[in-house]
Amino acid sequence: MKLEIAQLHAGVDGVPILNGVNLLLQNSTLNVLMGQNGSGKSTVANIIMGNPIYEVTSGSVTLEDTVDLLALEPNERAKKGLFMTFQYPVEIPGLTVGKFLYRAYKALYDMPPSGFSSLIKQELKLLQMSDDFINRPLNEGFSGGEKKRMEILQMRVLKPSFVILDEIDSGLDIDAIKHISHGFNLMFEENKNFTALVVTHYRRIVEHLERFDTLSIMHGGKIVKQGDKALLDRLEEEGYAWIHEDPELHHES
Repeated sequence: MKLEIAQLHAGVDGVPILNGVNLLLQNSTLNVLMGQNGSGKSTVANIIMGNPIYEVTSGSVTLEDTVDLLALEPNERAKKGLFMTFQYPVEIPGLTVGKFLYRAYKALYDMPPSGFSSLIKQELKLLQMSDDFINRPLNEGFSGGEKKRMEILQMRVLKPSFVILDEIDSGLDIDAIKHISHGFNLMFEENKNFTALVVTHYRRIVEHLERFDTLSIMHGGKIVKQGDKALLDRLEEEGYAWIHEDPELHHES
């Protein structure tokens, strides 16, 4: 699924955050978005998904060359195949994981409960999660790793075509990252139109992903540099200091 962001300007309560973001995510690619805190990474992710607290003042987000994504409500975007994991998944006491996933699935697909139960068990096994997980209240009392696995479980069940992983690796140990990455990597094998945007601070999640197409670096609310793993290596060695020191980069898009 192809998605293109063009000259996107946006903010919150009149305070600008994005200052002309240009980003092309081609069909069937894995794209990594990095940058320091406050650079605008999560704002881009939230605007793609339709978070209403962000106000887009100009620019466009287009899906498959023809669909004006900004004109759609969040639920309509989900029905188009978009999905995002959250940095801080919310707890919902009284609603079990199983009921939550079934209601979300029914909004997109038509499957009898028996078939859905088999699907859930298959995905739980894939992520090395116990079957009784589906009877627990959604995210209540979950460890950080369990919350992130829940996000991946939801992704695996709903089978979206465009996924944003927003700092999915935050606070996870190496085993949890491996399990999450495995479930994510399979999405590319299962759907030839699958496209992903991975928002992260660290390269460790990237090292466990089987695909890597582009790395984009944000600074000051825009994309200032794009490249491949060589650029990732430079970030690992030098940090972001060289971006601050080279004003020419601030004019790239």
